[in-house]
Formats: sequence, structure tokens, C-alpha cells
Amino acid sequence: MRDRRGTQAVSPVLLGVDDSGWVPVTAGESGATVFRSADATRYAKCVPAADAADLKAERDRVVWLSGQGVPGPRVLDWQSGDAGACLVTGAVSGIPADQVPAGELRVAWDHIADAVRGLHGTPVPLCPFRRGLDAMVAVARDVVARDAVNAEFLPVDQQHTPTTELLERLTRQVPQRREQEVADMVVCHGDLCLPNIILDPQTLEVSGFIDLGRLGRADRYADLALLLANARETWTGEEQARAADTAFAERYGIDLDHDRLRFYLHLDPLTWG
Repeated sequence: MRDRRGTQAVSPVLLGVDDSGWVPVTAGESGATVFRSADATRYAKCVPAADAADLKAERDRVVWLSGQGVPGPRVLDWQSGDAGACLVTGAVSGIPADQVPAGELRVAWDHIADAVRGLHGTPVPLCPFRRGLDAMVAVARDVVARDAVNAEFLPVDQQHTPTTELLERLTRQVPQRREQEVADMVVCHGDLCLPNIILDPQTLEVSGFIDLGRLGRADRYADLALLLANARETWTGEEQARAADTAFAERYGIDLDHDRLRFYLHLDPLTWG
């Protein structure tokens, strides 16, 4: 099995994890490969040695968040060496929120707002991880400089605009957005889209958040922008989407700043590459 860069993918068994009939689930964007145990109770994320530091940082975030009362995975095993690294976590029981139809997502929507508010209510001084605006912009500069932006991640009306121009539009707003971040910093998930929110299929309450590699202190709008935009792929039309945005804002307890949402929605695609 090979990862997306064409190199031989590492496996849990190769890295010293017990053989539980691991089944490949998907390949990660940067060479990571995910496996599920045969009994579906565990997941293993494996990376080559060059990416071990990033996976270790994700492990540390999972460990930290699990101690804060926020629902999510638990670290069960960690192996690293010359061949790479492997993080084994317990499966969060349920179904990803992007896999339910619009009617069920609307029922779950209040639960999701409550869970996000709970995550964002985690005391910021306790969080040792940073995911702030300056860090995001630095990553975006690197990705753009390497011409590594995936055009499919961009809004349709931006896909034919040079990424250097897209970044320049955003950097002009940075001083204003930095002031907002200082006044409104929370513990953010960092990639708060529906596939990373697991729902109990019976109650449609949130079972937990997964994929925590970007968790850290940041402007709450970095999360809200992704969540509201991603949910639009499930809603049946613009009228339902706007009603859902309003319902979320009321439940979460915020008057949405749409310019701020747009800023973070446009910045995020430039940070993947």
C-alpha cells in the first residue's frame, strides 16, 4: 500500500502495534494512513518518520483535551521509531455529522451548538497549544510560496485567482483580525467541519470531536466559519442554510459577524498543502 506521495505507507504492525486485523480506511493529506481495527473499537494513524513530530503534537492534543471534559477520543497506544510513528486512539462511537440527512442534522444542530460552545468554553489559560492568526498566516505564506494550495479547497469564485493575490487580500485585514482575536480567543478545534463531529445515531447528541491535530488557542470564528460553511453542503437550500445559521447563533449565544466569517473561511484553504 502506498500513500498519496507514492512512498510505501507504514502500518500499525510494522511500527510495533499489536496485530488487530487492521483495515486501511483512508490515506492522509500529508502521507498519513488511517487504519481501523477489525472490531471497530480503535483507530491507528501512521506516518513516515518525517511527519512523526506532527503526529506527536496531535497525540498531545488528544491527551490534553480528554482531560478537560470535552468528549473525544482517548490515546491507547503510541509507537515511534526510524520507520515512522503510529497513534492509536479509541473509536468515538457514532456517525459523522456529514453522513446524516438535512432533517436529522437540523435535529442535531442545537446539540452541536451546545458542544461547540462547551469546547470554546474550555479555559484558555489551561490550553498549551497555539492555533492563532499569526500562525495560520505563516502557514498560508509557506503553502502559497510552494504553490501547494489545492484549488478544489477554494471557493468556486476564487479557483482561477492567483493564490498570491488571495493571500494579499487577506493580509491587509490581519491587523484588524488580530485585535479581534485578542479580545475573543477560545480553545478552537482547528478543523471544525461535520466529518469531525460524531453524533449518537439514536439521540443525535454529540458523542465527541475527532481529528484534533489543529486544536489550539484561536479566534472562535476560525471554527465557526468552517462549521457553518461545511453544513451548507447538507442543507437543502439557501433559505434553510440561513435559518440554520440563525438558529446556531441563537443557541451558541453570538451575533454573527459575517465579514469575520468570510475572512477565516477564505484563509483556511490556503493553510492546507
